[in-house]
Amino acid sequence: MSFKRSDMLYNDYSWSHIAGDDPRVSGPPDNTMLNRKEGYEVVYFINKCAEKWQWKENVQACRKLEKAIRLHVPNNVRTQRAIIDWIEINFKGFWDKL
Repeated sequence: MSFKRSDMLYNDYSWSHIAGDDPRVSGPPDNTMLNRKEGYEVVYFINKCAEKWQWKENVQACRKLEKAIRLHVPNNVRTQRAIIDWIEINFKGFWDKL
């Protein structure tokens, strides 16, 4: 799966250069904060979730995840791992239909 910048719903992200070994855009989702306004971080995060949930080439599912991150995940849920956990708890069943 490779969800790309051109696939995203929103176009108001910052696209700052981030070094390739930056923990925000490499490795498995962890306790690193997710900057929801940084496009590179959001694309990476969505791709990692798509891989975890075996969405294959489901761009629509990735767009729904992007929208959920933007509109539904509370602002106090900030780490990559916490966001995944929140989504898995609060959207249980919703993702199964994708």
